[in-house]
Amino acid sequence: MDCAASFASSSSSAAGAFGVIPFSATGAHRWGSGNHLFPSNRPLQAPTASFSTKGLAFKATLKDRSVSVDKVREMPRDNSGVFELSSLTALSPLDGRYWGKVKDLAPFMSEYGLIYFRVLVEIKWLLKLSEIPEVTEVPSFSEEAKSFLQGLIDGFSLDDAVEVKKIEKVTNHDVKAVEYFLKQKCQSHPEIALVLEFFHFACTSEDINNLAHGLMLKQSMNKVMFPVMDNLIRAICTMAKDNAHIPMLSRTHGQPASPTTLGKEMAVFAVRLNREAQEISHVKIMGKFAGAVGNYNAHLSAYPEINWTCLAEEFVQSLGLSFNPYVTQIETHDYMAKLFHSLVQFNNILIDFDRDIWGYISLGYFKQITKAGEIGSSTMPHKVNPIDFENSEGNLGKANGGLSHLSNKLPISRWQRDLTDSTVLRNMGEGLGHSLLAYKSALQGIGKLQVNEARLLEDLNTSWEVLAEPIQTVMRRYGVPNPYEKLKELTRGRTVSQESIRKFIEGLEIPASAKGNLLRLTPHSYIGAAADLARNVDKAVNLLDGFEEPDK
Repeated sequence: MDCAASFASSSSSAAGAFGVIPFSATGAHRWGSGNHLFPSNRPLQAPTASFSTKGLAFKATLKDRSVSVDKVREMPRDNSGVFELSSLTALSPLDGRYWGKVKDLAPFMSEYGLIYFRVLVEIKWLLKLSEIPEVTEVPSFSEEAKSFLQGLIDGFSLDDAVEVKKIEKVTNHDVKAVEYFLKQKCQSHPEIALVLEFFHFACTSEDINNLAHGLMLKQSMNKVMFPVMDNLIRAICTMAKDNAHIPMLSRTHGQPASPTTLGKEMAVFAVRLNREAQEISHVKIMGKFAGAVGNYNAHLSAYPEINWTCLAEEFVQSLGLSFNPYVTQIETHDYMAKLFHSLVQFNNILIDFDRDIWGYISLGYFKQITKAGEIGSSTMPHKVNPIDFENSEGNLGKANGGLSHLSNKLPISRWQRDLTDSTVLRNMGEGLGHSLLAYKSALQGIGKLQVNEARLLEDLNTSWEVLAEPIQTVMRRYGVPNPYEKLKELTRGRTVSQESIRKFIEGLEIPASAKGNLLRLTPHSYIGAAADLARNVDKAVNLLDGFEEPDK
C-alpha cells in the first residue's frame, strides 16, 4: 500500500473509531422542525484537502456515508418538535456552563432587559408630554393614571416580554412592538386610552433604543460589575497589607533583581486596577432624544412654539443620563467606545495579575488550598493546577475581543445612520459577561492562595549578587573610583556568596558607619520602602460608588 492509500485508510478508520459524523452528499440536514440547513435538491461535494512533501502525497476526504445526522443523534426537543434551549444546549457557555456566575447581568443585558428599558422610556416620555402645557392634547394625568403607568414598569414580567415578542413576529420591528404592546395594555384605561397615539410621539426608534442601552449599561455596571470589581481590588489590597513585610526576590527580564516584598507587588496591581476603575466610573453615559436625524423635525412640525432641545435635555437627564445635543439618528456611541476601551484596559491589568500569580505559583511562592474531591489531572493524581487564574485570563481575552470590537465599531455609522450598530449592541452582555466571569474566577483563586515563606526565603538566600546595587551606590557617594565596574567584575556571571560579598565590603575605603550598614545588609532586608508602600495601599485606593451622576 502506498503512502496516500495508507493515509486515506487510516483516516477512514479513525473517523469511524472516534464517531466523526460526515455530511450527507444528497440529503438535507434539519435543525428544528422543517428548517433546512442545506437544500435537498443541491448535492454537496465532499470537501477535500491535499498537500505533498518531497514526493509523498496526502489526501483527506470527508466522504459521504449517507448517514442522516438525526439518525445518529436525536437532539432533545420539546413536545412541538422544536429544539430545546437549556444550559446543556446553549451555544454560549455564558448561558450554559457559567450561567450561575453571570446571571446577575441577565435582568439588564438580556433581550428581556432591553424590552423592559424600552417600555420604561416609552412610558416616561408619555408622562413627560402630559407635563408640557403647550401639549394640550395630553392633559395632566391623575394620580391614579400615573400609578397605572408606573405599575406597567414595576410589574413588567417575562410574560409581558413574551407578549412583546409575539407582536414583533407580526410587525417585524422590535420597537414598534413595544409601542403596540403598551397601547394594548392601556386601551382599557379610560384616561390613558384617550391619548394612546402619544405613545412614541415624534420619536424614532433610536430615541428609545439609545436611552434603553444607556440605562442597561448604567444598571449593569452600578449593580453588578462595579461591586465585583471593588471586591477584587479590595481582595488584592488585603493581600498587599497582609504580606507587606514578606521579602521577595524581584525578577526583571526573568533574572534576579533588587528585592521587594510580596505585599508591595500586590499593591501595584490594586492601585492600577483602582485607577482604571475610576476612569470607567467617570465616563458619562449619554443619551439623545432628537428625532429621526437629530433636528427635532417632527417635533417642530407639530408644536413649533416648544423649545424641544431644552425639553429633550430635561427628559434625558430625568433618566439619570447625560444629554448629547449634537447627534444624527443615533447617539454617536463615543461614550460607549470610551467605556469599553477602559474596560479592556482594566482587563489587561488583571491579565497581568493573573499571569504573575500563575508564575509565583509555579515558583512555589504560593501554595493552593485543596478541596476534597477535586481533581487536578485525569492522569496525574498529584496535580493542583492554578485553574482559577487560567480561567480568568482566558475569559478576559474573550471579553476583550468583544469589547474591542464594540469600541472600534460603534463610533462609525454611515451618514446619518446605518443599522450595523444595532446587531453589535446586542452583544454588550457578552463582553461584560466574560469580564464578570473572569473577575469572579480571579477572586476564587485568590481565596485559595497560601504564601510559602520558606520558598521565598530560599530564593533570597541564593541571590547575594543583588547587593551589588546598594554597594556600588554607597561607593559612589564616598568617591570610590569605578564602583560600578568593580561590582560588575565581582558579580556578573559569577556565583556570589555571603562570604564573598562581606570580603569585598570589608576591603572598601569608606567610613566605618557606612561599612557597618553594608555589612548588616542582606537580600532579605534590602527591600527599600516596599513594606511601607504596601501597608499604605488603602490611601492610594478609592473604591467605587458607581457612575457619576450627570450635571443638571
